[in-house]
Amino acid sequence: MKRALLTCLLVSFFSYCFAQGIVGDWYGTLKVGDTGIPLVFHIVRAGETYASTMDSPNQGAKGLQTGSTTFLNNQLVIDAAQYGIKYTGAYLADSSKINGTFSQGGMQLPLVLANKQQAAVTALPARMQDPKDFPYKQEQVAFESPKAGAKLAGTLTLPPDGNISKVVVLISGSGPQNRNEEITQYNHRPFLVWSDWLTRQGIAVLRYDDRGVAESTGNFQTATSADFADDAEAAVTYLQSRPDMAGVKIGLVGHSEGGLIAPMVASRNEVVKFIVLLAGPGVPITELMAQQTADLTRQAGASEKMAKMNAATNERLYNAVKSNSNLPKKELEVKLAAVLNEEWKKYPSNALGKAKLQDIIDASIKTVTTPWFRYFLGMDPIQYLTKVKCPVLALNGTLDMQVNSEANLASIRSSLQKAGNTHHQEVPMPQMNHFFQKVKTGSTDEYGKTEETVNPLVLQKVSDWIKAMQ
Repeated sequence: MKRALLTCLLVSFFSYCFAQGIVGDWYGTLKVGDTGIPLVFHIVRAGETYASTMDSPNQGAKGLQTGSTTFLNNQLVIDAAQYGIKYTGAYLADSSKINGTFSQGGMQLPLVLANKQQAAVTALPARMQDPKDFPYKQEQVAFESPKAGAKLAGTLTLPPDGNISKVVVLISGSGPQNRNEEITQYNHRPFLVWSDWLTRQGIAVLRYDDRGVAESTGNFQTATSADFADDAEAAVTYLQSRPDMAGVKIGLVGHSEGGLIAPMVASRNEVVKFIVLLAGPGVPITELMAQQTADLTRQAGASEKMAKMNAATNERLYNAVKSNSNLPKKELEVKLAAVLNEEWKKYPSNALGKAKLQDIIDASIKTVTTPWFRYFLGMDPIQYLTKVKCPVLALNGTLDMQVNSEANLASIRSSLQKAGNTHHQEVPMPQMNHFFQKVKTGSTDEYGKTEETVNPLVLQKVSDWIKAMQ
């Protein structure tokens, strides 16, 4: 699941299990026109790395070596550059399938893989809110992010009547995102839906691929939230430079981590005239993630005791990372291993199931010692929100298990009041989850099972608020 703020211990446990599940033989049928081309990928694991070979039985090709195979956060990438082939997919553990895209020679085709030959299926159907026509101008653009030395590629959509008074930059959540904030495993494209809706409402929209993703250059893996804030600010600077945007109010709409980045930029750049926070954090990140752990544990059916235990373990782990931010990576890893070994003694003897404790500890440490995670854990949204003077609309779903609605909206409100900001609204959206889908329980399983990508009431609320901006 992309766009999620991570919970380390739980995520590491499941990531370990998923890593075991990704190894093996994967079958799919590539649809090229009316022709079906069977393909097979064979994935093996050696320590922390993966390798794969590919078969195309109808073409008599077997055991073709690929250049590289990576699997991180349930995202599989098989790169066979020597054949001009790249496969990018999301592993769906509950159905033992990989939903992805096969690229070759400029073509990008959906390809679903299954670990049983007879189970290979076609791609998920298009979502009902994906636009079918585009009665407005779409411009493919690129702009520099100077500090990164990267060129960011995106799409600028302009209302058809050419009468533009406001333009927004969409800022995605955590994890590598393309301009549509695409969630491959669920076949949802939230930013495509947001862009289409806002543009039809007379609001211009710029959305872009994260650095190092799709058509954008740069290195995503070494970037932190501060770097992504620089990228978002570069988008603002680009819009400023366009003659057709002279006098147009520029705003930011950020989702999840993007709802943290928007205040970072607005607090230091007066060109930003308004911001919209969609499931944005309002409390210190270590606090937010401890709450997230507890909520997700409860939602998974665990006892209240286990929910509190997991939250306490993760909070201690996160604080250890935060308080040792200047330590070299190897020394930090030793400290974190000691913390996790000590914490695990508090758990029931059967808590591991078939997993190995050392594998879980190693995976947890690998997650929290990345550059992004180390920086992220030290962040406190309050320090930026208390400096934001422009109008703010903050929306959070009451069934959001990743960013708790009540705690974060309350903190956003009090922080903006401390800033002396008199133009802000904090709105809980009933029965909405992290992506603002109307759901029954808030379970992460509902992300893919719910047909709507973004609830129409949320779309309308945001566009009405922006259009009313003076």
